[in-house]
Amino acid sequence: MDWIGSLSYIAYTTGAIICALAAIWIARKGDATRGDRIPAVLAVALTANWCFAAASFEPGRAIVELTEIARNLAWLFMLFRLFGNDGRDETLRLVRPAVFSLAFVEVLQFVLLVIARRYAVTTDLAELTYETAALFRVMVAVGALVLLHNLYAGAATSSRQILRWSAASLAGMWAFDLNYFTIGYITGAYPPELAALRGIAAAVFAIPFAIGFNRHSSHLAFRPSRAVTFRFLSLLVIGGYFALMLALARSLDMLTGDLTRMTQVGLIIAAGALALIWLPSDRLRGWLRVTAIKHLFKHRYDYRTEWIRFTETIGTTGFDNISLQERAVKALADITDSPSGILLVADEEGALELAANWRWTGIEVPSQAAPTGLAGVLERSELIIDFDELRAGIDRDGEQALVPGWMREDPRAWAAVPLLHFDRLVGLVLLSRPVIERKLDWEDFDLLGVVGRQLASYLAEQASQTALLEAGRFDEFNRRMAFVMHDIKNLSSQMALLLRNAEKHADKLEFRKDMLVTLRNSVDKLNTLLARLGRYGAPENFAAREFNLAESTRQVAERLSTVHPVALLHSEEVIVEGNPEALDQALVHLIQNAIEASDPSSPVMLEVVRDGISGKIHIIDNGCGMSQQFLRKGLFKPFVSSKSGGFGIGAFEARELIRSMGGRIDVESREGLGTRFTVSLQLQSANSVLRRGSPGIENEVA
Repeated sequence: MDWIGSLSYIAYTTGAIICALAAIWIARKGDATRGDRIPAVLAVALTANWCFAAASFEPGRAIVELTEIARNLAWLFMLFRLFGNDGRDETLRLVRPAVFSLAFVEVLQFVLLVIARRYAVTTDLAELTYETAALFRVMVAVGALVLLHNLYAGAATSSRQILRWSAASLAGMWAFDLNYFTIGYITGAYPPELAALRGIAAAVFAIPFAIGFNRHSSHLAFRPSRAVTFRFLSLLVIGGYFALMLALARSLDMLTGDLTRMTQVGLIIAAGALALIWLPSDRLRGWLRVTAIKHLFKHRYDYRTEWIRFTETIGTTGFDNISLQERAVKALADITDSPSGILLVADEEGALELAANWRWTGIEVPSQAAPTGLAGVLERSELIIDFDELRAGIDRDGEQALVPGWMREDPRAWAAVPLLHFDRLVGLVLLSRPVIERKLDWEDFDLLGVVGRQLASYLAEQASQTALLEAGRFDEFNRRMAFVMHDIKNLSSQMALLLRNAEKHADKLEFRKDMLVTLRNSVDKLNTLLARLGRYGAPENFAAREFNLAESTRQVAERLSTVHPVALLHSEEVIVEGNPEALDQALVHLIQNAIEASDPSSPVMLEVVRDGISGKIHIIDNGCGMSQQFLRKGLFKPFVSSKSGGFGIGAFEARELIRSMGGRIDVESREGLGTRFTVSLQLQSANSVLRRGSPGIENEVA
């Protein structure tokens, strides 16, 4: 037990030093207007004296007991003076008998000390004296705690601000004494470990007590950070867990023989497995966080911490190098502890489509994720959709009829946050349900709305930067075209020179031979240059005429089948209105892409069908396929090419050509399975009906 003696010496010495410093600080820096400043200095000084005596002498010495009696009487007097801080002189008259009674019980300790030294000659008398002394100390601690509770509960609001630090310190000191002497009374001996820690406890309680005498103590408050609170609760749970395991292990002492050892080993294995599985779990951490926020904090969120985390998430890509869209989803999901989320953005027609998926596995999002009407409702109302309310039939702004079924039916869908920039919907973030379920409240709506607007500005800025980048690439394209024009000018100059010389030397045979060679070379160069230009330019104005979609498709298929198998599986006679040369050029681009994505032996399949108002060409391959991210961000982006020196505008040009005829291109693709391009053009008959029904359209076409 030598280590206990060393611990006791260190603890009481530390307590003596800190209590002495606290007494000096209260005497010199304490609020001089408080009438209890002198009693406070006396009480803390006598506590330092008791710690000094306990460190200098062995436990149980008379001088140690006498200094403890003096310390307790000083603290009772301090408690009595605290009742006068509220100006309640009448209260002092009512409290005085109770305080004097406690002081009298404490004075009886001196009598018991004399009895224990001189008259407790037998073991029974010594035990009786010890039990009486412990019982008296328990009575004093209980009485002091009752008075302290009445003091704080009955104090005015302004007085509570002054009393809270002093009351908290005294409550901690007497609660420690109550447990210490209760254990001593029950067990018949004071635990040496707790006895050694009494000095540290005195030092710990002296510090906040001294702080309470600061002139500005009414404005001081103990506000631990949320991180510290969560860690403290985690340690508390872990400590309780190990205390339970210890209690179970101690209870096994009742068993005997091999059964004891076998049970202990089994308990150790079970405890270790439970600790590894349960303690690190996300569910436990989530429960601790929700419990702490609900009961310990006024607000759900620590806004400073949330904003710092939000800024770091948006501004740092990290090792996984995720896109801004995915970081935007993560930033919102981190606020609500959602494990996953997706981002929907508006397409060119105003409907919502998938733009980013952050850790949401197994979700099937259709190509048109949400209708245009829902985007309009969210723009007008700035509504954050609570899916639990939605499923319960609550309709706030008409969103019930517009939320698609795939959102409503997925139980993981918890909230949808609109991203608004200048009252325009930039995107919609769908958040999954947190591990620890809870209901969305006003703090969630306020914070998610503010963060949603900030994210919308980031996404809008990125879109603007992308548009500027594309404009710069078009400028680069125009500069390259200037070189092409320079070549044309050179050829034109050569032809003009040839013409002038022909006027002079046309009758010479050798000149005519050279002229034919020069003309042939110039024509070849011009044809090559025009063919190259034809691949990158779309006619701005063309004469629309009727043509057979199936026949045009068949001609392209036959021409390209010489380099790769191209099969026209199904063909219907479909008369459309447009430019067959533009269609031919678009189909060449799309079929060539399919050929390059397929194996040499895997054919590209074509189908020509009609659906009543439009004709459709399906271009199907069984190639490597494309990811959803590439379909959204790379397929129809100009100047993105994997070929050295290529402009990379083939798919972009094909889409623009089809759009110039009033049609559209749709794409479906799965990685590892293949791709389907669908080219849609309106039937000639449908155009005729539209013209007859709308004179304005007819005039415009004319």
